[in-house]
Amino acid sequence: MKRYTPLQIFMHTAAWFPFARLAFEAFIGDLTANPIQHLEQRTGRAAITLLILCLACTPLNTLFGWSELLKRRRALGLYSFLYATVHVIIFINLDYGFAWSLFMQTVLQKPYIVVGMIAIFLMTVLAMTSFDVWKVRMGKRWKQLHDLIYYIAPLAILHYAWGKKGDFFALQGEIIKPLIYAIVFAVLMILRIPPVRRKLSSWRTRFRVRFTRRVVKEPNQIP
Repeated sequence: MKRYTPLQIFMHTAAWFPFARLAFEAFIGDLTANPIQHLEQRTGRAAITLLILCLACTPLNTLFGWSELLKRRRALGLYSFLYATVHVIIFINLDYGFAWSLFMQTVLQKPYIVVGMIAIFLMTVLAMTSFDVWKVRMGKRWKQLHDLIYYIAPLAILHYAWGKKGDFFALQGEIIKPLIYAIVFAVLMILRIPPVRRKLSSWRTRFRVRFTRRVVKEPNQIP
């Protein structure tokens, strides 16, 4: 029987929480005055949050040496894709009833939708090739393809920010949440820069050595 680690249990539980919350809100009739918009925004934010958490795994491993995080990146990425897919389905179905001509007309009028569609298309490619069989078949090209996540994340954040009532670049209006996502993404990218990454690894090693010496020394001290 497969045993799940505490991190796995927490990650899967947290990943399903937005769906559970929406289901509960629907059950008690608390999807706000505009339920379609509420569903779109919640699923969209969940997709971006999980995408950012996926990107955070490597920097957090560099900072704390928590290697299990690297094993959870794929699951986080697939959960992000799941929410993004539901987000798109809600938008096309509930908003437009699969009226493709009207949908395409709206896309041409609202560039932020184009940005979002590019992001979901790239996410679909990564999701379809995320499994080990593709990693073996593609070899080095697999990593090159999956480096597209570094473009998907800013596209998703831009889509979110552009769709809000405000000016993201002028820092006006409803831009606080998109700005937080953008700042976190920027920090994660800085932590991935090779010199920064090496420095952090060096600090972590030195801290671990000092801590180990202190732990070993203390039991030997005479009271």
